[in-house]
Amino acid sequence: MSRFIIEQPFWDIFPECEIGVLLINDIDNTEEGCEKLRPDIIEFLEQSNKEARKYLTEPVLSQNRVISVWRDAFSKFKTKKGARSSIEALLKRIEKGNEVGVINPLVDIYNGISLQFALPCGMEDVDTFKGDLRLTVTNGGDPFLALGDEEIDYTLPGEICYLDDEGAVCRCWNWRDGQRTMLTEDTKNAIAVIESVDPLRHKDLEAALDTLSAWIEKVKIGKVNAKVIMDKNNSTLTIR
Repeated sequence: MSRFIIEQPFWDIFPECEIGVLLINDIDNTEEGCEKLRPDIIEFLEQSNKEARKYLTEPVLSQNRVISVWRDAFSKFKTKKGARSSIEALLKRIEKGNEVGVINPLVDIYNGISLQFALPCGMEDVDTFKGDLRLTVTNGGDPFLALGDEEIDYTLPGEICYLDDEGAVCRCWNWRDGQRTMLTEDTKNAIAVIESVDPLRHKDLEAALDTLSAWIEKVKIGKVNAKVIMDKNNSTLTIR
């Protein structure tokens, strides 16, 4: 048995946080597997790139509420210099006219959801986890090989990370994902997370989770076997 556990040190810093979770099984994340509906996924991503502009109403990127709440959140724990939330990174691209492009079917769907709702959204391959997946404040020294990197780096003491028994899964909360647990064409089972630190956006989080689930079922890329919003009173979920 493997679980996703959001540990108490995290809740001590973010008692009002909510994290939406989907457990997805029987995945076919190949281009061939969703060939007929691939144009729909690409159109969804393209439309989400356009819709994301509605969140950019202020002259300075960091002053937009969907970003400023995450800037505030990242100021409450230890981060690498320059680390920002994943949604800020995506919206910065939109601001500069550099739209988020096609990667693979599942990644394109969750990037579209993140853009459409301006909430950090990601997925990991459950079968790559060693032991439980934990969201916590780390003591530091957890090995991590980020996407695109060639050398292992290590977490900092006081950093919020997704961890398992082998090391970091995602660093500085949702800043950078790792190579070891990323989605590939071989992924069969995955966990999706959508994160919100803004209590005013509970309905948006629900809608984002529902829309992600609906897209996965629409394109028959996998089977959603669990859908839950985790909080400080519901902080453990069995994932396999």
